[in-house]
Amino acid sequence: MSAAPKPIDDIGLWFQAFLQPTVLIELGVLLLAGFLAWGIATLARRSLSLQDNHGSVFFGRRVIDGALFPILLLCLAYVARALLVQSMPMAVMRIAIPVLVSLVVIRVGVKVLQIAFKQAPWVRALERTISWLAWLAMVLWVSGLLPVLLAELEQVSWKVGSSTMNLRTVIEGTITAGAVLILSLWVSSAIESRLLRNVVGSELSMRKAVSNATRALLVFVGLIAALSAVGIDLTALSVLGGAVGVGIGFGLQKLASNYVSGFVILAERSMRIGDNVRVDNFEGRITDINARYTLIRSATGRESIVPNETLITTRVENLSLADNRQWQSTVVSVSYESDVELVMRLLLEAASSQPRVLKDPGPSVALSAFGADGLEFTVGYWLSDPENGLLNLRSQINMAILASLRQHGIDIPYPQRVVHLRQAT
Repeated sequence: MSAAPKPIDDIGLWFQAFLQPTVLIELGVLLLAGFLAWGIATLARRSLSLQDNHGSVFFGRRVIDGALFPILLLCLAYVARALLVQSMPMAVMRIAIPVLVSLVVIRVGVKVLQIAFKQAPWVRALERTISWLAWLAMVLWVSGLLPVLLAELEQVSWKVGSSTMNLRTVIEGTITAGAVLILSLWVSSAIESRLLRNVVGSELSMRKAVSNATRALLVFVGLIAALSAVGIDLTALSVLGGAVGVGIGFGLQKLASNYVSGFVILAERSMRIGDNVRVDNFEGRITDINARYTLIRSATGRESIVPNETLITTRVENLSLADNRQWQSTVVSVSYESDVELVMRLLLEAASSQPRVLKDPGPSVALSAFGADGLEFTVGYWLSDPENGLLNLRSQINMAILASLRQHGIDIPYPQRVVHLRQAT
């Protein structure tokens, strides 16, 4: 980053610098740099087959929406400035470069926060804060007031223990801490995106565990580096670490247990994303396994947030751990006068006609009971896609059974009761 310009006392000299013929050359060079940056970003986008990549820091909905375009433009502007500064005075570049630096900071910061914290309510306010601070720094830089302001902030100092701190050091350390944390989130998000790309089943659970561990490690290292940049003595954190350990041992043991249980579940792969499970009479499909809780979605659309400790310490039925196939049945009652062999054949054909019913193992029909009102047959069948719904398949089979029985004149008996009347003597 080039040195900040000196404060301009004479406004006339400021405008006079823009009346020089060399300004047109600077504008032309800057425009050419913009076309080159746009062309390179377009070629990179096409080579990666990106059309609408919301999960990328470099690319957005359009070529100029991502961070790659302003980064390339800034680099080309620096190159042009280095080539032209020896032969002509700089006027446009003195403003263009600070503007581009602020734009790069805003684009990178906002894109990383949007990817790392999706749909978080406080992200919008933090994005506005980054934008205002970046543009304010640009105005101070261009106007030449930045060195003056930094010198004044350096005069505001105080003593903390054996060290002396000033307001400038705190502000610069805070900015450095924010940059380090954003860089850590950027790297962890890129690693997570690469690990979870085009992965399903058990492999997804393992990579999810690696992704969570990597993000936690990078953010921790970034936080340590950020605290060092602010000027905080990390040796003083040993006492705080002991206090936190005591707190985890007593008040936060449940929270710590949930986090440890989450990593155990992901590592053992006893439950994976996509498995159908039953926990406390709640049955559904695991849609996400987080560090603290697991999200289970039922076929009716209800979602249950189950703490990971519950999945470790209680009985859980995994309906698709070894095999994703699931058995289902429906019961049909016909009159005692019906042809049993014909009824069994019709029921078997009705179940086999549904495309979701597996052929191997195929459906089966059994005379299961002699009911009070008629013969009871149980139709059993297997399916491999319970996530597509169970009740809808049973309904389709029942409708097919009803149509087939009516077509062949087989009665489904109504409940019958015999009433005996005693005659009075």
